[in-house]
Amino acid sequence: MINLTIPKKKRIYIPQDLEMQWDNLEPILSELLERPIENVNELEQWLKDKSELEAALEEDFAWRYIKMSCDTANETLVKEFQYFATEIEPKISPIANQLNQKFNDSPFIDELDHDKYFVYIRAIRKALEIYREENVELLTKLQVTQQKYQAITGAMSVIINEKEYTLEQAANFIKDTDRDVRQQAWKTIQQRRLVDKDELNILFDELIVMRHQVALNAGFENYRDYMFQALGRFDYTPQDCYHFHEAIEKQIVPILKEQAEKRAELLGIDTLKPWDMDVSTTGKAALKPFKDGKDLVDKSIDCFNAIDPKLGQMLSIMKANNLFDVESRKGKAPGGYNYPLAETGAPFIFMNSANSLRDLTTMVHEGGHAIHTFLTANLELNDFKHCPSEVAELASMSMELISMDNWNIYFDNEEDLIRAKKEQLADVLKTLPWVAVIDQFQHWIYTNPGHNAADREEAFKQIYTRFGSGFTNWDSLEHEFGNVWQKQLHLFEVPFYYIEYAIAQLGAIAIWKNYKENPEQALQQYFAALSLGYTKPINEIYETAGIKFDFSLKYIEELASFVKDELHKLG
Repeated sequence: MINLTIPKKKRIYIPQDLEMQWDNLEPILSELLERPIENVNELEQWLKDKSELEAALEEDFAWRYIKMSCDTANETLVKEFQYFATEIEPKISPIANQLNQKFNDSPFIDELDHDKYFVYIRAIRKALEIYREENVELLTKLQVTQQKYQAITGAMSVIINEKEYTLEQAANFIKDTDRDVRQQAWKTIQQRRLVDKDELNILFDELIVMRHQVALNAGFENYRDYMFQALGRFDYTPQDCYHFHEAIEKQIVPILKEQAEKRAELLGIDTLKPWDMDVSTTGKAALKPFKDGKDLVDKSIDCFNAIDPKLGQMLSIMKANNLFDVESRKGKAPGGYNYPLAETGAPFIFMNSANSLRDLTTMVHEGGHAIHTFLTANLELNDFKHCPSEVAELASMSMELISMDNWNIYFDNEEDLIRAKKEQLADVLKTLPWVAVIDQFQHWIYTNPGHNAADREEAFKQIYTRFGSGFTNWDSLEHEFGNVWQKQLHLFEVPFYYIEYAIAQLGAIAIWKNYKENPEQALQQYFAALSLGYTKPINEIYETAGIKFDFSLKYIEELASFVKDELHKLG
């Protein structure tokens, strides 16, 4: 019998029943600050105690965020999130900086195991370098302000055929084989987005002003340069990103242009419009890989079991402990995420499923993140689990591709299965130009902080056009075209977190290529890489996975060619 309970780690340093109120936290933080450290063993114990407190704080914050995003209209849940963001975090932040300084100043730091602590020490020193007292209040205000995006978008719904749908649910109509139906649905969704366009622009303007000030306070010319340091991008530069964009433009955009021309031909139309891009070219209705949220979770457990029983068990543990909220509903925040519960050692998966293929890929994507959470749960320090996104997204995007060999669990017949795989591989290629658009757009936004909403819209149109504009004709849809960027949650809530998807997508293709050649070995390398957490530099983690940390023109060409060949094999 499989044990589905989660053995929550016993606290050694902090009280088992610690309530996250400032009066309870202050004495613990003071003890850590004042504790004498006389040798390297005491330094390591001090790190473990600090880590235990950080994990408890992170998990408390995680639940506040999860509950709020599951029900954005619940004022109590919003206030509980805001309490942590405004009353606890700002008070902890300066002390956390002092703790970092205490660690960095310790004469015993050089006696620590260099291999084990190199990445950690590097991150601490970077955090000390960019920390500014005057940014504490600003960062708190930013955290609260950017959550308004969830409230605004979570309230969006449309009426189609006299029935109310969330935008995620309504998107299914854009896959309808009747062109009039999908055109009407697309326009209805866009009109709803345009209702809140000005409000979201005002919100974004506020965020830009605050973010730019954070950068200036920290001694940077702009927020882009600040964020490259804050995100710990030790392995590549803004210039490398521009080169990556160019490589995507040269290698991927022509493939997608060719596919778009074929799509128009198969659909029997001269000009592709935005509502023609998601409908199947087979003339058949959109794929429905599951019935409802429960069916999606159950089939995903079966799928992960088929890859490796350890993986299925991890998702089964999550199901048994109510760590899924997967169905779309009004009042729920948009998007999807896997939120690690730092103390528990398991994650929570949140998404907005509406019975589409995209929901299946979202589930296996977030499932990949979940596997990563489980595999890093027992690392010694909480910070060892804080992987950079280039590694975190490698875990999730690889699982999208690895899992395809077992998608027969979601599809009853071979024809649907082949169709699903073809759509998924087309999406893999489509991801890269869209990431380039969003990343380049962010570079422009934050290196031109004095721009207005009209400038921003124009810049977005020019960048999006360079990468194919989805290969659709936007004539007479100027308002909708300029507003496409507002659907990207990352721009509002996690700025500069996006290029990682493209870097990790290349890595995921490389892992899948290895998996096709030797499944057992590739899976073991995947597990080994994820189990490292962030105890090694990114390039070493990629090497452990059996792949290269590389986004050169030549590498993109090689991997794009592999995906193209795999698509060709599917017919």
